[in-house]
Amino acid sequence: MPTVFTAAHLWDGDSLLEHPILAVEDGRILSISTRATAESPSTPNTLDFPNATLAPSFLDVHIHGASNHDVMEATPAALDSIGRFLASRGTGHYLATTVTAPVDDTLRSLSALAKLLNKPADESPIARPVGIHLEGPFLSHLKRGVHPPEHLQPANIALFDRLYDAAEGHVRLMTLAPELPGAPALATHATSRSVRVSVGHSNATAAETRAVIAAGAVSATHTFNAMRPLDHREPGILGVALSEDSLYAELICDGIHTTPEIVRIWSRCKGPHRAILVTDAMSATGMPDGEYRLGGLTVTVANGRATSGGVLAGSVLTLDRALANFLRFTGSSLEHGLRLLTTNPAAMIGLSGLPDSASSTRPAGLPAPVGHLAPGIPANFVAVNPDGTLAASFLHGQPIS
Repeated sequence: MPTVFTAAHLWDGDSLLEHPILAVEDGRILSISTRATAESPSTPNTLDFPNATLAPSFLDVHIHGASNHDVMEATPAALDSIGRFLASRGTGHYLATTVTAPVDDTLRSLSALAKLLNKPADESPIARPVGIHLEGPFLSHLKRGVHPPEHLQPANIALFDRLYDAAEGHVRLMTLAPELPGAPALATHATSRSVRVSVGHSNATAAETRAVIAAGAVSATHTFNAMRPLDHREPGILGVALSEDSLYAELICDGIHTTPEIVRIWSRCKGPHRAILVTDAMSATGMPDGEYRLGGLTVTVANGRATSGGVLAGSVLTLDRALANFLRFTGSSLEHGLRLLTTNPAAMIGLSGLPDSASSTRPAGLPAPVGHLAPGIPANFVAVNPDGTLAASFLHGQPIS
């Protein structure tokens, strides 16, 4: 028997529907209609969110951990704990994001993550990684943030291939500093292996940045943070990230990494189709203040600020809070905000394609499409209040507490 969900609106990733009727059966979306075009199916299992908007579950393409676990632990227990917490905050999928570490340690983590990603996905209601984001080791020493300088590496195609092969092809995104010698060649090579390249942790000039974009880079990593400052005669990586219309750009919208004024500038530059909200969250997310781990680093969290050696070290942000902050800082519409953590990141990493029909199947090993709602795909969605706060979260049609 189907379960029916009704609300004030439904945003399916493409358009906004008024007074929707979302029917779910056996963990998948059975149908999407409206009260103006169809009668609600006769079922005692009806949940109504009269003031909310139903939307796809969130996708975080830059997250290191949560719930006292780091993704580089790469154990079932760690990913299950991270996934349960993320699901409770509306995130259904994420890229497990590494931090610069000794090469052998990174290879071990990638190999273990690959084994977990290779397992057939079950329908337990926890957030799932849909790939890996390599944040390091190909980063700038000058803009490394907390990435350990002794483990940073030059742009090296052979090393990239070792990392990619250890991950068994599950690397979907890589952060690269454009000024590194050989960076354009590495960007071209990574792109040829279907890895999206994001420019970041960089002191690059505008020309160096444009060279890597010409070689295939499609995004910018946590815009403003760990980037050469904007100068009116040498706009640098930041000037290109903000002005290049084709480039996606991440932002950590927590009021700590970026102020409301900066969020408004970023939003006006990137618009509703190239902006991406991320958390850069680390293991302390969802935990009380104290000391936690980010890869091999010790991070102190106090009053919502995560630091290591006095430098910001990720965040304790969740995407539902990022959305609410974005709406509050910019005055944007809810539909605009929802794009930034659903369809935009899905399109950037190549996971936005929907099946042609409810009976269509995805090629082996390719995750189900994310960032959209449509009949036939897993019923992973949220109910969001008008101010962007989370009202409810559902994975495979099951409510997440």
